[in-house]
Amino acid sequence: MPFDVIILGLGAMGSAAAYHLARRGIRVLGIEQFTSPHDKGSSHGGSRMIRQAYFESPDYIPLVLRAYELWQKLERDTDTQLLHITGGMNIGSRDGELVTRTIAAARRHSIPFDVLDERELGKRFPVVVPQPGDVAVHEKNAGYLLPEECIRAHLKLAAGAGAQLLFEEQVLSWSADAAQVEVRTSKGVYNAGHLVITAGPWANQSLQGLFPLRVTRQVMAWIQPRGGVVPFLAQNFPVFLCEDIDGGVPSYGFPAIDGPSGGIKAAIHGSDMVCTPEAVDRSIHTSDVQRILKQLKVRMPALDGELLRAQTCLYTMSPDEHFVIGTHPRFASCTVACGFSGHGFKFASVVGEILADLATKGTTPHPIALFSPTRFHNAMP
Repeated sequence: MPFDVIILGLGAMGSAAAYHLARRGIRVLGIEQFTSPHDKGSSHGGSRMIRQAYFESPDYIPLVLRAYELWQKLERDTDTQLLHITGGMNIGSRDGELVTRTIAAARRHSIPFDVLDERELGKRFPVVVPQPGDVAVHEKNAGYLLPEECIRAHLKLAAGAGAQLLFEEQVLSWSADAAQVEVRTSKGVYNAGHLVITAGPWANQSLQGLFPLRVTRQVMAWIQPRGGVVPFLAQNFPVFLCEDIDGGVPSYGFPAIDGPSGGIKAAIHGSDMVCTPEAVDRSIHTSDVQRILKQLKVRMPALDGELLRAQTCLYTMSPDEHFVIGTHPRFASCTVACGFSGHGFKFASVVGEILADLATKGTTPHPIALFSPTRFHNAMP
């Protein structure tokens, strides 16, 4: 067989896996149905948040700390800045889940943080108008990644290490047995000893509904703040998450990283708009923007400003909103990584390392029990 490992999908996770496998001397074939990076999935839009005080679960923190190390190594190896440290803050009621879980996670893993009360928050960041009882958990090491550049960097180094990367080639089917895997595409048939599936929003199709995943439509908006961007420049303002005062999902955003006319990128972290990547409505509607502005302006009135542009992206949600990473429940010669539930990009560098471990050794030293593919009933062997 000409290849040791075939990777289906070369987005955030697939590009990282290709890089880690190729640099270990593994013969890698990567297949992508579009160009890469592209704007049809989950890893576009110019910025993705990265933070250490991980309220979703403290079990993620060892992984995100390793992800920082690997992003920094990727920067050195490509002489490209990919990780920008701005600090970050999670704003909400003192007793709310966003604040209490962030503090608990930070304390468990000794992540440096400060808690700003209403007065300190308004003084330090004057464009923020705290709600009664609000505090902000501020961590200095948070910031953002450039997703398209991260993918390009992984792919460049993967190709340089010998990976064969195919683009604009659609996978039609795959099969596996104990000895090998076979992948049929629109242009050919390929064989290898192992298959890694990193298909993003196309995971349901690639895995034939093995896991109970939902793909949801998300909207990202770039807003020109009233009064100008100076208070929101990266040297003045961090990445942020804001609790919804009505008990819904939080909003999030970034400082003004695209210059004086680029606006502030912000969005709501979640949606009930279930779709498929083929049939998603990629048009932007007034209601999409109004939903974002309504939630943002509660604490940041300046963001009730002019919409500069907006774009859709896709979340692939697992039922518990934790990732799905591990050996395919039915085929030992296949590794899966999917269901990143809108918070996976920051982990791509370490997920690539994990997938390389699993594809070559069947195990990894990284703590991934939380992500077991067998935790869903319909995925059991």
